[in-house]
Amino acid sequence: MTRLILSAAVMLSLATSASAKPALRDVPEIDNGLFTVGLADQIRKNCPEISARFFRALSYLKGLEKEARDRGYTETEVEAHLDSDAEKDRLRARARDYMKARGHGQDQQGYCALGREEISQGSAIGALLRATN
Repeated sequence: MTRLILSAAVMLSLATSASAKPALRDVPEIDNGLFTVGLADQIRKNCPEISARFFRALSYLKGLEKEARDRGYTETEVEAHLDSDAEKDRLRARARDYMKARGHGQDQQGYCALGREEISQGSAIGALLRATN
């Protein structure tokens, strides 16, 4: 009998772990989307020549939230991820690396240059921005 209970517990444990959702940071569509929005936001905050396309950015974010919910994440899980200081720091580090890889410093000149490049290339980041000058 003990062996039967132990087997059932192992099977239940395997079934539970197989259905566990990955962390949102491990879902590329969500993580890359949040990176896109975050870097666009950093650009608009640090470059007076570039502003955000707020409605487009809000729509983009709502789409990411819907994608997460469609994948089975609760609103609480999504909010916890968005509010996580560790995740914000990780995405900021990723943005630093992205800028450095493109030859830009994290100063006003670097943010403006990157923003203009992203806009002219029609990238996902550039689509969330507009040049004001």
